[in-house]
Amino acid sequence: MAERAIALRRSLAVALGAALLVGELAAAHAQFIASRIWPARDYTRVTFETRQVLDYSMFPLKGPDRLVIDLNADDAAGVLAALQEKVAENDPYVAALRVATNRPGVTRVVLDLKAEVRPQLFALKPVADYGHRLVLDLYPMVPPDPLAALLELNGQIGPAPPSTQRGKPQVARLATVVIDAGHGGEDPGARGRRGTLEKDITLRIAKRLKKHIDAEPGMRAVLTRDGDYYLALGARVQKARDLRADLFVSVHADAFTRPHARGSSVFMLSERPTSAAAAWLAKQENASDLVGGVNLENRDSYLQQVLVDLSQTGNYDHSLKLAGAVLSELGQINTLHKARVERAGFAVLKAPDVPSILVETAFISNPHEERRLNDEAYQDKMARAMLAGIKRYFRLHPPRPQGPLALN
Repeated sequence: MAERAIALRRSLAVALGAALLVGELAAAHAQFIASRIWPARDYTRVTFETRQVLDYSMFPLKGPDRLVIDLNADDAAGVLAALQEKVAENDPYVAALRVATNRPGVTRVVLDLKAEVRPQLFALKPVADYGHRLVLDLYPMVPPDPLAALLELNGQIGPAPPSTQRGKPQVARLATVVIDAGHGGEDPGARGRRGTLEKDITLRIAKRLKKHIDAEPGMRAVLTRDGDYYLALGARVQKARDLRADLFVSVHADAFTRPHARGSSVFMLSERPTSAAAAWLAKQENASDLVGGVNLENRDSYLQQVLVDLSQTGNYDHSLKLAGAVLSELGQINTLHKARVERAGFAVLKAPDVPSILVETAFISNPHEERRLNDEAYQDKMARAMLAGIKRYFRLHPPRPQGPLALN
């Protein structure tokens, strides 16, 4: 019995050793699927996608500033080499990128930096259509201040509202609207049958809405993202709070399993969803961070908190009034999926001090609505309808006097 036990332990040890060796070899010979780079003012992201878990190491170099990443894999197919040509001249942080074999089984990536950065390197497990991803985010040492940037634009966009009383100096609040184009970068969002990506549609409509708001007297708009890159849900909310925004409008184009689903919807935040479909949609949108790729070690703490009681801050009522006004205007240009404001636990609507709504412009999964969403004239109609709802809200609820922008 003793000899049999000893033999069994030896067999297990051999098997365990073999398994560890196979694991190490798999990591050392990870196969690259794709490489991508997403430049933006907020940060630049570089992504390495592989079929297996990828071992890696990183270290900085000075004089000039460089960042070196060693990846335990051969770039046999030239996937990483192609990344060298994808660096844009206007990338705020990366001047150039070089790829070479450092030693057998190790590919070295060197990033020439335009300035010192704060790098974050982290791995993501397979999700959606992605395999294993190694993500490098390059943040500036001093984060951009959205409020300072907005103050610089004060007086440069749109006419001032006329004074209503003769002889008195004009003092008016500029209404600040933060427009959030859903998804972006690594997270394409929903996909239409003709290949239309939600992230592209939302950005086009958001830019049109910003243009129309900026042309209005006494109103200013700020985009959470102005290009094809991903922002964490918490970062979108924080931008609105940093700006002390009057309103937050998140633009989306939803999808459903059945292609005949159609119509526009407007949502506000609530712990209690108005329907199973609303709860499902919120769950899909909240999973955006998993697809887009967020470093969970630095994830915004308030997204992990329990929902605040918005009724105590007055935010609940204002979000409901804004949502109702926008929904009514959308009904003038499109079928409404639901004729009432819907509620669900969308993470992107969690700013406790900014009235916030999420607009599902149409079902991108519906072939007819997908065609309309790709039409520039219809995109403009959608933006103008949202503007009309926002203006209706402001007529009844003028901007708060404690906001950061004023016309004197």
